[in-house]
Amino acid sequence: MSRSKSQNAPRWYRDGLQFECTGCGDCCTGAPGYVWVTKDEIAELAALVGEMDVSQFERKYVRKVGIRKSLKEDSGSNWDCVFFDNVTRKCKVYAARPRQCRTWPFWESNLRTREDWSRTCAVCPGSGQGKLYQLESIDQQRNAVRV
Repeated sequence: MSRSKSQNAPRWYRDGLQFECTGCGDCCTGAPGYVWVTKDEIAELAALVGEMDVSQFERKYVRKVGIRKSLKEDSGSNWDCVFFDNVTRKCKVYAARPRQCRTWPFWESNLRTREDWSRTCAVCPGSGQGKLYQLESIDQQRNAVRV
């Protein structure tokens, strides 16, 4: 597989970036958006939640957006992810959370420029703090999903 010109160019974060989840839940709440899920992720989530088969799970927790699928949001609680627990401020399906959630904050949209990363750090208290992730690990997560 060939690498694009931008992937071969030195990245501004070549010395690594810090991130340590604070468990604040801010990435699961707020303005409407999408948490893209694949067929396999839906099956894993359904198995974790239990009590229903995959098609029932999809009807209850997933919405179709064009050709893609996204987890639903709870419009009654500020558009929080349907699996966000407002009392504990934790994810109810953390063990099977979608790859979009697992790769935060190392998304392409957050890594294009230093300014993009600074905006991410301004809204996520764990970004820019804690564990230092190396370039290879960041790029692996960055390439896992496009948000």
